[in-house]
Formats: sequence, C-alpha cells, structure tokens
Amino acid sequence: MSDLSQIHEAIETANRAFEAFKGLNDQRLQKLEQGEAGLGDKLAAMHQAYDEMLGVKASIDALEARMNRPAAAYLSDAEQLAQHHKEAFGQYLRKGSELGLRELESKAYAASTGGGADGGYAIPKVIDRSIEALAVNLSPIRSIASVQEVVTPDFHKLVNVRGTGSGWVGEVAARPATSTSGLADIKPPMGELYANPQATQQMLDDVFFDAEQWLAEEVAIEFARAEGAAFIVGDGVNKPSGFLAGTTATTDDATRNFGVLQHVVTGVAGGFPATNPADVLIALVGKMKAAYRANARFVMSKALLFEVASFKDTSGRYIFNPISAPGVPQTLMNYPILEAEDMPAKAANSLSIAFGDFRRGYLIVDRIGTRVIRDPFSNKPYVGFYTVKRLGGALINSVINSEAIKVLKFAA
Repeated sequence: MSDLSQIHEAIETANRAFEAFKGLNDQRLQKLEQGEAGLGDKLAAMHQAYDEMLGVKASIDALEARMNRPAAAYLSDAEQLAQHHKEAFGQYLRKGSELGLRELESKAYAASTGGGADGGYAIPKVIDRSIEALAVNLSPIRSIASVQEVVTPDFHKLVNVRGTGSGWVGEVAARPATSTSGLADIKPPMGELYANPQATQQMLDDVFFDAEQWLAEEVAIEFARAEGAAFIVGDGVNKPSGFLAGTTATTDDATRNFGVLQHVVTGVAGGFPATNPADVLIALVGKMKAAYRANARFVMSKALLFEVASFKDTSGRYIFNPISAPGVPQTLMNYPILEAEDMPAKAANSLSIAFGDFRRGYLIVDRIGTRVIRDPFSNKPYVGFYTVKRLGGALINSVINSEAIKVLKFAA
C-alpha cells in the first residue's frame, strides 16, 4: 500500500474515532440531563475514543514526514567536506581520535566548524540539523514561534510602537509638526542549555551502534524538555522568558506595560461556565485584531483539549474538528490547535489556554552552533558527551497593547 493510501486510510480511521467520540458525548449529555447513572463508563469510553483519534493523528504525521523526505542527490564539494567532517566527528565520539578533525582544521575548515577557545568541537551540520528537527517535534512552541539565529549573545530586537500623528488642514493653513513613531528595544534573556549523555566504550565500539544518531536523539530530548517549559513559563533568569511569565490584565489599551498580556476570564474559578462554555472561547478570539487572527492558533494541553472538544455552539454543532485531509490540522472554531503539555493545568486563576499569532508574538533566539566535549575520564567506565547551546526567548509585539497573544484565565 502506498504512503498516500495509508494516509487517507488513517484519516478515515480518525474521523470514525471522532464520530464515536461525538456519539458517546451526546449520550453523556443526555444522561446528565436525565440524571441517569453510568456517566463514569461513558466518560472512560470517550477518553478511549479520543486517544485512538490522537494515535491515528500521530501515524498520519509520521507518514507525511516520510513522504516529504528529499531524494539523494550528487554531493557538491561543500557537501563532501561536510560529510568528511561528520565521519571525523564520529571517530571522535567512538575513539576520542582528534586526528580527522585536526586535519580539517589545517585546511581552514575549522573557521566555521572546528574547535573553539573553550575547547571541544562543533557538531557537524548534519547532526546539528537533526537535533533541531527532533526538538521541533518535542518542543512545539519552537514550531510556531519566530526563530532568529545569531552569532553573538548581545542580540537586540527593535519593535515599532508607532505613534506618528496626522491632521486635516486647509489648502494654505499652517502644517505644525506631528508626533513621531518610536522604536522599542527588546533584548531577549538568554542562557546556556546543556545535556551530558553517557555511553559505555563498549557501546561506542559496537559497529551497529550509530553514535551520531544516538547523540542527536539524546540531546534533542533533553533540550526539548527544557525548551518546552522555558518558552512558556521561563522566568528569564539564565533562560528564556516565557510568554506566560509576566502579569496579565483585562484592559485592552496602551496602559499595559511591556510583557503584560490581555486575559479573558471564564467566570468560574478553575473551570468553564456550566452553560454555553464555548462562549468564553469565542470571547477570547474576539479580543484579537483581524490582522493577527489570520495566522492565529490555540495552545493548550491535551487534557484541556479533550474537554473543549466536547463543547458545542448555540446551534448544537461541535466547535472541534479533527484532521480531515493530509496536511490539514485539527481545528477549534476553525483555528489550528497546538498541544503543549507544558501549558498550566486548569486551576483557579490559571492561564491554561493561549490564542494568538505566535510568529509575531514570541521570538526564540538561537546562538549558532551546538558544541560537544568528549569526556572519557570523569565517570568511568562511561564516556560523557557534554553538549551545550545558547538560546533565549521573549515576547515581541508587546510594548504597546501586547496585541499578538491573548490568554484565557480560569477565574471568577
């Protein structure tokens, strides 16, 4: 069976699972209205149907990724040089041999990929890219935010806060000066993110053990776990400042200070209103300007997504739509949804749902180059690979009005 056929079959399976979910939810609502027993069993069945749909969605994503793999092509001189670097780096990981890397340095290749003043060798670009690709899958905020690569830790972002004035005058009337736009200087907090995976020398000597891929996967998992939390709730101390790190306000004007997002309350501490719960999500979307709504999406945890998937509008239609075709994401009120398990759990005064254009609202700053130092001495019989990168993050478009991102606050 072709990949495309498998994708279509998986989508049909997901749709059937969601139809089962809707049927069970309708029965749950009917029993709730009638006060009948057995709601616990219905709820458990709903969870199972929803989890089946999510499992099918993961299979669809994997199939689509497999179809999008580029075909092998003739290697250019630069690509051959990069391949030599990858092979030499593999010898460094397995044997600690620096001969190949030093030979590349002698050819001036180290100007961009070799050792640095702080020791160690740069991870080859092929491995470095695989780390980033895996990090996108595990740290979803990176996949929707704006990402900027920099070569210096002293990075600044300028934001136009507008403010230019204008006026109407007659043909020969005087033209007095008007107010002028301003630029705000944002410096995203940065820190060093490190991982120190360990392997035995026997593992490295095994010809069937892909040391490069293992290093990439181990580092990606550790980096993604830390990134996922920092981009959402990081306090900005030696780490990024998360988009939920600051305070929020209900006002929708220029009185909010830098980093203060606008929130919409649910009306119930730690929950949704009992009647018409979808209305608070509509209110959240309604606070967003049209220019940002065009590329906006919801961000929430899986548990909360399961809850809102059962909401209906005033016409009795479900506001959640599962995946329906290859490349078409699941949506809530026709806006894409991103599941982020680092979003706060639903509780009194929690900010558990965000909505906005994160490409324009949040900036991730990556210092170019992920470095690794091989350490066969500190923890014998293991060989450690101390891997480090520098990155930061902060809200942008947030000096005046914090327009690009809004949040739902579970408060009275």
